[in-house]
Amino acid sequence: MRSETEVVVVGAGAAGIAAARRLKDAGVPCLLVEARHRLGGRGYSVKHGGHGVDLGCGWLHSAETNPFVAIAAAQGRAIDRSTPSWGRPALDHAFPLAEQRAYQQAMASFYERLSALAHEDDDVPVAAAFEPGGRWNGLIGAVVTYISGGAADRVSAQDFDNYAGTDVNWRVAEGYGTVIAAHADAVELALETPVTRIDHSGRQLRIETERGTIVADRAIVTLPTNILAAREDLFFPALPYKTEAAAGLPLGLADKLYLTLDRADEFGRDTRVFGRTDTDATASYTFRPQGRPQVEGYFGDGLAAALERGGVSAFVDFAIGELTGVLGSNFKKRVALLDMHLWGVDPFARGSYSFARPGKVGCRQVLAAPVDDRLFFAGEACSKLDFSTAHGAYLTGLAAAEDVLAARARG
Repeated sequence: MRSETEVVVVGAGAAGIAAARRLKDAGVPCLLVEARHRLGGRGYSVKHGGHGVDLGCGWLHSAETNPFVAIAAAQGRAIDRSTPSWGRPALDHAFPLAEQRAYQQAMASFYERLSALAHEDDDVPVAAAFEPGGRWNGLIGAVVTYISGGAADRVSAQDFDNYAGTDVNWRVAEGYGTVIAAHADAVELALETPVTRIDHSGRQLRIETERGTIVADRAIVTLPTNILAAREDLFFPALPYKTEAAAGLPLGLADKLYLTLDRADEFGRDTRVFGRTDTDATASYTFRPQGRPQVEGYFGDGLAAALERGGVSAFVDFAIGELTGVLGSNFKKRVALLDMHLWGVDPFARGSYSFARPGKVGCRQVLAAPVDDRLFFAGEACSKLDFSTAHGAYLTGLAAAEDVLAARARG
């Protein structure tokens, strides 16, 4: 590992890779440092049966404008443009179509109330948009946890409404994480190099790591907010307003469980199943995602956090309990664990993606602001409109790199 460079990029997720790649293309000496043994950050694909399975981000959200679509195509990746499970009718075994229509109408009304609340001066929790005593509040609340990673009473209505996603969502057959990691091609990097301190007290920065100190003129920091909020000693001198901003944008929790599925052809491709419809402590399951003999389960916020305390087996047991409740006790024999990653206990993430607490929507701008033309910040939490997404992180990484180039030009 080099001990001196012009720019250090801290964190090799989508934002860090975008920034390092842009600086490399501009001819700026740059070193990308990453605590993990792999690239991609919260984009994490593993191979099973010759296919990429995304244990982290998996959807090319806003695909018509998502820069990773072109990147994936340039890498020769196959893109699945089929309709997501949430755009199809759910399995009607325990959720009749008439009830599904009632739920969809309730969800549409919820979004209308939420939008109205978001345009008021006072920021309130998303839960304020629930219909008092509404039949579908539990299921709507569960969906909020899948979208934001946080329970509706913890999430800012204004921030939730700011999200600029479209209805076009695609997947990458080899895995989204595979695309993100491959984009770091030819970038100089140092893996398994956790950063312990960023000293900006002198003329040059001193980036202290577990493998030694790197001296640099500038740094781009792309660490997740739960790491920044917990590390008040990361910067010297301290940057308490950055720590406070990160704390206002906690990473929620959205874990995915993959099960193998026997006799999968009995189900349609990308068929959605809800464990229950009367509570937010339930998972959503996609049968045959991308046509594969698998079940993909989504678990959000408090449910995911509680299950993480019991490890992967707790998720498997919970999922089997819900699925047998819908499909009968014999269904247990048809599924088995394929893979899972627990993001809440991941020491380099401590969560999945960011949401703003009520009254903290402005923290995204505070977190993203440069410090003295030497410290720059990027990551999905720095995006005002595309937070919680890999492409949002990527775009903030590009923006931070452009800010570095502008600072260099100013001298």
